[in-house]
Amino acid sequence: MLTKFETKSNRVKGLTFHSKRPWILASLHSGVIQLWDYRMGTLIDRFDEHDGPVRGVHFHKSQPLFVSGGDDYKIKVWNYKTHRCLFTLVGHLDYIRTVQFHHEYPWIVSASDDQTIRIWNWQSRTCISVLTGHNHYVMCASFHPKEDLVVSASLDQTVRVWDIGALRKKTVSPADDISRLTQMNTDLFGGVDAVVKYVLEGHDRGVNWASFHPSLPLIVSGADDRQIKLWRMNDTKAWEVDTLRGHMNNVSCVMFHAKQDIIVSNSEDKSIRVWDVTKRTGVQTFRREHDRFWILAAHPEMNLLAAGHDSGMIVFKLERERPAFSVSGDSLYYIKDRFLRFYEFSTQKDTQVIPVRRPGSVSLNQGPKTLSYSPTENAVLVCSDVDGGSYELYVVSKDTVGRNDSVQDARKGPGASAVFIARNRFAVLDKATNQALVKNLKNEIVKKSPLPIPTDAIFYAGTGNVLCRAEERVAIFDLQQRVVLGELQSPSVKYVVWSGDMETVALLSKHAIVIASKKLVHRCTLHETIRVKSGAWDENGVFIYTTLNHVKYCLPNGDSGIIRTLDVPIYITRVSGNTIFCLDRDGKNRVLTIDATEYIFKLSLLKKRYDQVMGMIRSSRLCGQAVIAYLQQKGYPEVALHFVKDERTRFNLALESGNIQIAVASAKEIDEKDYWYKLGIEALRQGNTSIVEYAYQRTKNFERLSFLYLITGNTDKLSKMMKIAEIKNDVMGQFHNALYLGDVQERVKILETAGQLPLAYITASLHGLTEVAERLAAELGDDAPGLPEGKDPRLLIPPPALTCSGDWPLLRVMKGIFEGGLEGAGRSVGQDDDEEAAGADWGDEDLDIVDVDHVVQNGGEGEEQGEANAEEDEEGGWDMEDLELPADVETPKAAAAVSRSALFVAPAPGMPVSQIWTQKSPLAGEHAAAGDFATAMRLLNRQLGIKNFEPLKPLFMDLHAGSHSYLRALALAPVVPLAVERGWSEGASPNVRGPPALVLRFPQLEEKLKLAYKATTEGKFAEALRLFLAILHAAPLIVVEQRREVDEVKELIDIVREYVLGLKLEVRRKETRDDPVRQQELAAYFTNCKLQKGHLRLALISAMTVCFRGGNFATAAHFARMLLDTNPAAEAQAKRARQVLQACADKQDAAQLNYDFRNPFVVCGATFAPIYRGQKHVACPYCGSHFVPDVEGQLCPVCEIAAVGAYASGLLCSPSQAR
Repeated sequence: MLTKFETKSNRVKGLTFHSKRPWILASLHSGVIQLWDYRMGTLIDRFDEHDGPVRGVHFHKSQPLFVSGGDDYKIKVWNYKTHRCLFTLVGHLDYIRTVQFHHEYPWIVSASDDQTIRIWNWQSRTCISVLTGHNHYVMCASFHPKEDLVVSASLDQTVRVWDIGALRKKTVSPADDISRLTQMNTDLFGGVDAVVKYVLEGHDRGVNWASFHPSLPLIVSGADDRQIKLWRMNDTKAWEVDTLRGHMNNVSCVMFHAKQDIIVSNSEDKSIRVWDVTKRTGVQTFRREHDRFWILAAHPEMNLLAAGHDSGMIVFKLERERPAFSVSGDSLYYIKDRFLRFYEFSTQKDTQVIPVRRPGSVSLNQGPKTLSYSPTENAVLVCSDVDGGSYELYVVSKDTVGRNDSVQDARKGPGASAVFIARNRFAVLDKATNQALVKNLKNEIVKKSPLPIPTDAIFYAGTGNVLCRAEERVAIFDLQQRVVLGELQSPSVKYVVWSGDMETVALLSKHAIVIASKKLVHRCTLHETIRVKSGAWDENGVFIYTTLNHVKYCLPNGDSGIIRTLDVPIYITRVSGNTIFCLDRDGKNRVLTIDATEYIFKLSLLKKRYDQVMGMIRSSRLCGQAVIAYLQQKGYPEVALHFVKDERTRFNLALESGNIQIAVASAKEIDEKDYWYKLGIEALRQGNTSIVEYAYQRTKNFERLSFLYLITGNTDKLSKMMKIAEIKNDVMGQFHNALYLGDVQERVKILETAGQLPLAYITASLHGLTEVAERLAAELGDDAPGLPEGKDPRLLIPPPALTCSGDWPLLRVMKGIFEGGLEGAGRSVGQDDDEEAAGADWGDEDLDIVDVDHVVQNGGEGEEQGEANAEEDEEGGWDMEDLELPADVETPKAAAAVSRSALFVAPAPGMPVSQIWTQKSPLAGEHAAAGDFATAMRLLNRQLGIKNFEPLKPLFMDLHAGSHSYLRALALAPVVPLAVERGWSEGASPNVRGPPALVLRFPQLEEKLKLAYKATTEGKFAEALRLFLAILHAAPLIVVEQRREVDEVKELIDIVREYVLGLKLEVRRKETRDDPVRQQELAAYFTNCKLQKGHLRLALISAMTVCFRGGNFATAAHFARMLLDTNPAAEAQAKRARQVLQACADKQDAAQLNYDFRNPFVVCGATFAPIYRGQKHVACPYCGSHFVPDVEGQLCPVCEIAAVGAYASGLLCSPSQAR
């Protein structure tokens, strides 16, 4: 069984496939009907109007309808497009078991527990016939697929076949008067529309299901007696043919397979069984652990089945339908039915070669699975799953090609998979020993090669090489030299497709495609929601592949798209230009024609073949939003501009490509405030002040306009803006303009007019306007505010502008390849008309430069009449005639080009250095230096399992600050950040960026280690612990150059870990005053840490002293011996140890310690208890400290940053490791 889709739900009682769409309806015991897309694996809709379980459901063959019947005695007809129930048919008096549409007439047949079968006309919504005769529940009823018959099964232990021919004649209008008279008599005096043709008796218990064969006069039934019976019928009688036994419980459902001579049944014994109709034997059994099966459904056109059980349903196939094939040069070898066939692509000629042996086993899925071909020897290897995996070798002589019906004696052998690896050598996978057996054409073993990974399949990978597939990775293995040529992580690979030059390989799995080089260097990965079926490379290096319903392409950079849709799945064998050669599921060769323009265009852009791109643009064979979006995404908005007619899209693309002229033309056409605002922002970014001014004028954005005049130093226009604000009665705008101009008298006047006399008085007094100040003081009287004494007032004047007028100078750059290409093409032909037409297509026809000048001067054509009356307008208007622009700013010269050759485009901003640093670096320190803290944290989590980043925050900040310098250029300009590179020199190329300079360096940690050693010696444990932890926190962010230094960093982490653990033990011991036994244990554990000899002696003296005082003399003697073994330089230490040994002679320990120095152990960093050899433990992925299993998932108490037991790939601190 090949499971295609599975759901988890309430018990499924009814199932039906849609004939055209990949849909299946499941009716549940809970009363819900679910509509699933089994191809995508998604729930599309649910219908829940039934009250109680829904036992029967069926799709109409051609209409958007389905029918359902439930335990509420109702039959409902639904329209799945409108998502509602159209009507309800009422008439049954008990549960409804099954419902079914007729394939031709507007009829529905229903079976019910009221012991009747009813036939309904769903167009007239009436019951047209009631079939009575069963004397128990009717469990199912269905129409014959071709004849006027109905079969029903009942718990009265019978199967009945009903003739409904009279009903059909009655429904079809009678042609003559006699027929019409007969019809009237029948209606008046009663008549029988459906009669029992046969009653089939033979089951010992109630019959649950009966169904017709789709083409033969056969019926199959299943019953509570656990038997399946096969019946045959003719025109006069029906009889039992055979009984199939094997189910262990009631048979729920049984049916014939539409395309094979098999019967499929399911049962409450939790199994689905497959039976051979001709041999009347069981072929295969599929079991579930806990779920009873209730219903089966077959797809009307495809080789799909579905089964409903207690906790959901499964959609499955009994056998794979992919034909085994192999492509060699211009020819295709494939197996159809039981023949090896040969197909020539150039002539499209199909020839039968030799018959292939059918598998002797009756099990399913035993047909040919893969095929490998050796063109020089004309030999074919056919692999199948017979006997757990085997192969057959056929050597085809040239004279046997043709209709030869005698089966050749093939050389056979066991093997999971077999492929040719040379002219007369093939490799066979032996799974038991994980070896590749190299054999010759006589089927003799020539060589055995152990494979490097646990392999479940092998594929061809060039002469002498095999591609080994493991569960989640693949490797290319050279069988001769026994070396791995490449390895790659990949989802479980089903098929491998090599390009023609064997330089690139596509690895196809169920829902993904991985493209890699011949050494398995990863290039890109594509993920598909629908199953991938096949693929082939075209001559341009584009991979063409198929899913269940699409032909798609994949470019070398991983970009993909749809070429066309498919009605049925196909298997691509070869791609040549616009032609796809393929096999369908019936093994027939088909030729599809495709339009390759889209992916050839994208490939040309990718490979920078701009001449081809130009040709496609000129021929205008491309269109659509997808192409525009692609060009935009890939940084070619100026190219996308030539495909677009919609002004809004043109405007956005023009802004993105920096083409202000086209943006102005589009903005004029759209004439909406938002678009003028966006245009102003882009023009300001480019320093095109005239267009900025024009955009602000069109939107009447006076505040921005005033500020623009301020920063450009245009005081004349600022004065006019102040007058306009006065006309509009905009006091605040008037005041701002006066402030920008530094006009004190005007400010005092505005404040006085606005009623702000105290502010006006202060402003006049401070700026030396004595007369005005005295007048205002007289008006204010006693309310005049006092002025501060001893202060030096000064006039607030805005700083002088850097540029007085005009646009910013633009960098002169060469024309883009596309502008130049189109212009050159037009002129070379010398067709002026064509050149004008091309200009129109490029969107230049609307940008009339003279019009723009005129608009900038006069505020837009057609607006003069309205603007002349600006003073009467309720907003005050925008009277451009009063503005009287001076001659030097009349024409926005930078906004327009006099000729095509004067068109220059501002260069696109380059990639930030921080992004260059992070693009290819796997080192967390460099990511932190670049300021990308998020990816640095992700890298540390993945590499070392670190999850507490609080201690690392100051280090991140130091790294980032230390790798950047900041230069202040001009007073009004922002500071310029400069990246500080490691190893920079004056001779370095300006286009090549080095890695960031890091403030954290390995020698600094070594210096810090010396200070920590000194603090430990002096007994300053808190200070030493702080220093050791600082080293441990900084080490993950260190970057070193040599592999030797990587080992030194790892060694440093090990040393620091031991000291941190030991010092924490000692700190805990000093805190544990009340428990002498625990004090002795902690002192003993401290001696187990790997310390420097001087520190180890101090730890041993401490442990010896504590144990001696506690009366544990044997343990104290052990520590004294260990101290003497270290050869202490200080005679006092040695003398003390000898005294303790002498005093402890033959004495025992007073208390039992959890310490056994004879059994090797490590100390748990959380519980401070020994973990002896052989006991289970977990480790910190960063510092390597050991812990008891209960601590798994918690923060490591030693390093304080990593999660105990987390999965981690290991420390990466050098570019040499990444290489």
